[in-house]
Amino acid sequence: MTSTGIIEYRIEHLRERLARDELAELGVRVELHGSRAVVRGCVGDEERKAAVLRIAGEELAGHDWYEDITLSRARPPDHAEELS
Repeated sequence: MTSTGIIEYRIEHLRERLARDELAELGVRVELHGSRAVVRGCVGDEERKAAVLRIAGEELAGHDWYEDITLSRARPPDHAEELS
């Protein structure tokens, strides 16, 4: 298997783990850009982000990858909207 084939296999395995494990995190995408994997998306809190990064680190160990994970925080507005 080529090095590209190996990283593609690892990426697919990571996608499956993120979708089915205790996380069931469907808001995270894993893509291949050149020879580098990119883990990006939005999660609900720091704990979920840490779990996604831990799993990605396990699955992509030895490969070049980076993350672009943001937190979604559903909070009420902190001020009234001013209408003109």
